Amino acid sequence: MMATVNRESYAAAAEKLTADTRSVTAAQLATVADEILSVARLLRGEPRLRRALTDSSRSGAERSGLFRSLVSGKLSVITVDAVATLVAGRFSAPGELLDATERLGVDTVLAAADRDGKLAELEDELFRFGQVVSGNPQLAVTLSDPAAPADRRAKLVEDLLKGKSTAATVQLVKIALEGFGGRGFDSSLTKLVELTAAKRDREVAYVTVAKLLDDAEEQRLAAKLAEIYGRQVSLKVDVDPAIIGGVSVRVGSDLYDGTILRRLNAARQAFAQ
Repeated sequence: MMATVNRESYAAAAEKLTADTRSVTAAQLATVADEILSVARLLRGEPRLRRALTDSSRSGAERSGLFRSLVSGKLSVITVDAVATLVAGRFSAPGELLDATERLGVDTVLAAADRDGKLAELEDELFRFGQVVSGNPQLAVTLSDPAAPADRRAKLVEDLLKGKSTAATVQLVKIALEGFGGRGFDSSLTKLVELTAAKRDREVAYVTVAKLLDDAEEQRLAAKLAEIYGRQVSLKVDVDPAIIGGVSVRVGSDLYDGTILRRLNAARQAFAQ
């Protein structure tokens, strides 16, 4: 959970960015997102720079000025002003500045997709790619291996998604490869799906069934969950015949497991005692 002072620093930068991009096009906003994420990659590769930009012995203006001196003329004014605002805030550790910059870039990617009317498509594509990876153990190991060259894994993602996904999907999958917020690849991808859904003001419900639900069944389940959680729910359905029947639903830390497999396992345990 982000510390209060970090939330305040992030909020100031996000508000500045929102104000400065209110009238730009989706394509222009996507360019700003690219630039912010390029700053995050710079911070990831330069620990000394991270330390300098979070040095508490320097004032916020000094840290902001240092950042501006490094990127002036290389990035758009909008990007420089937003990240400079972030740098001027206070962070308890250098890694927190990296996480906040990366999150600002991700949120800007989502804002651009929203402005372009492609947010729901982005959410679905991220989830479907996660399913493809989880269904292919060799691919999962390859993409999750931090020892493998990052550029090689990124190229693999590009090849897999070429012509099948939006540019924003490819971009966010690459961020997951880098370990979004210090997470592993799978957890990063899950978090990005949930952030995309949250941008649409929806909860994500991960549903496991033995056979695919029809439209009416999906609508009934979504309506019931919306009633429980007080907001619209985005269903992410995975078919697993091994559960035999019934349904398992996870929303956040809440889990309802009504599968036949769970009941059989419970019965086995009861007989064994």
